[in-house]
Parts: sequence; structure tokens; C-alpha cells
Amino acid sequence: MKIEPKLIDDLQNIGLSDKAALVYAAVLELGVAYPSKVSQITKLNRTTVYHILTDLSIKGLITEIERKNKLCYQIEKPDRLIAYTKKQAQLAEDRAVRATKLLPEIQGLFATTPNKPRVRYFEGLDGVLTVFEDHVSEQKPYEMLAYSNVEELVKITPEKFAREYIKKKEKLGVTTRAIFPDTPFGHAYNQDIYGEVSKQTLVQARFIPADQFPYEGEVTMYGKNKVSIINFQKDTLIGVIIEDQMIADMMRMVFELAWKGAKESDE
Repeated sequence: MKIEPKLIDDLQNIGLSDKAALVYAAVLELGVAYPSKVSQITKLNRTTVYHILTDLSIKGLITEIERKNKLCYQIEKPDRLIAYTKKQAQLAEDRAVRATKLLPEIQGLFATTPNKPRVRYFEGLDGVLTVFEDHVSEQKPYEMLAYSNVEELVKITPEKFAREYIKKKEKLGVTTRAIFPDTPFGHAYNQDIYGEVSKQTLVQARFIPADQFPYEGEVTMYGKNKVSIINFQKDTLIGVIIEDQMIADMMRMVFELAWKGAKESDE
């Protein structure tokens, strides 16, 4: 049994995590699903599946039933998804109100440690997309420097989001130098992904041997004093933003050293 990738994406877009979307889709496909079968289809370990099934049950999206002295699960009425998303929207609104009230206290505490690097941590696809959004939230043009496995990047980035991200880079006037794995995909990246943008927005790329330097992530220096680090591995999709002038300057120096040793494009 094969679960449609589009269904997984759609479920993630309404607020389910990647694993929860996978489990929900599996239960939907099976009709009546035993945890062992869900684990087999999703390739998730059984403990993880039990936790997700319990969480989906609490959310009212699936129902727990008993057959032949064994627990199994089936999907609740699809309109429960609407109720779930409305509840999430209300919770988000409530949290925004609480955050607004908390802001003065947080700002006061933050101001007491002006020399302390600011570090923010993000999980899951939504968190990683938040990191990318921070790249284009700057107020002035800048040069972005990055080490990126763009083939893995494209796998996790929604196409619509990528198009909007590139447009924002162009509007802001961001120029980019990047070091990619030396693969056909890396060499075709500008043509296949950036498309019709101004020449200055295209990525100026150099390349390093993919077999000698394997990595599934991205390190980006951007803005005035920021560094982002993203792990593209699906099971550990995380992002970190470090805001500190000394760290950013040091990472830029390391990039320049790598840039000198990297291979230029043959094009």
C-alpha cells in the first residue's frame, strides 16, 4: 500500500506534523488500522506510532475501537479536520494575546544581557520555513553566503514557498554566493529553481566533491550578524538561528577560505 505524497503535504498544511500526517493517512487508507500495520506502512517504530495514534485520538481525529481483544483505529468523520483547524486557530489567537502581554517582561530581561548571543531553535518543516523567512526579513540589501545541499533542500521546501522566497530575495536586493556539492543538480540549480529573476539574484556557486564532503544540511550567513544552520534529514528536521556579530564574522571568514578552494562552474 502506497500513501499519496500529496495527501501527506495537504495534512501538514492544515497543521499536522509530518509523522502525524503520515499516520493519519495510513489509518485513512486502511479503514480499520492496527498499530502494527500502521508501523509497517509508515516505517515508523511501533512506540512512535502508539504515541501519535493516542494524540490523534485525543484531538478527535481518529477513534479507538476494540476488535478481537485488540485495539485498532479508524478515522473520525472528515469534518472533524475542520473543527481541529478552527481550534488550532483559536489557540494561536489566544497565544498571540498572551505573548503580547508577556512581551514587555521578555524585552526587559533581554535588555539586561546585551552581549549574549541570541540563539533560536526551530523544529519540523514549519520551523525550518521560519528560518528561511528570517533570511528575507531584513530591511536592507546584503550578501548571503551559504553551504547548502540544494538537492536535499528542494525535497523539503514547498514549491510555492520557494518561489515566494526567491521573489523576496530579488525585491530586497540580496546577492548570494554558495558552495554546493558537485552534482548535476547543483550545476543546474539556477536554471531549474531560480528561473526568471534578475541576474544579480542568481546564485554565484562554486562546488566541492560530493563524495568527500557529504552533508544533508545548510549553513547560511545573512543580514548583518546572523547565521542559520538547518538539518534537512527528514527524521531530524531542525533549524537554529544564531545572532552574534563575532560568530557571524568568523563564519564568513571560514566561508571565504572554503570559497577559495572550491571549484568554479564550468558554465
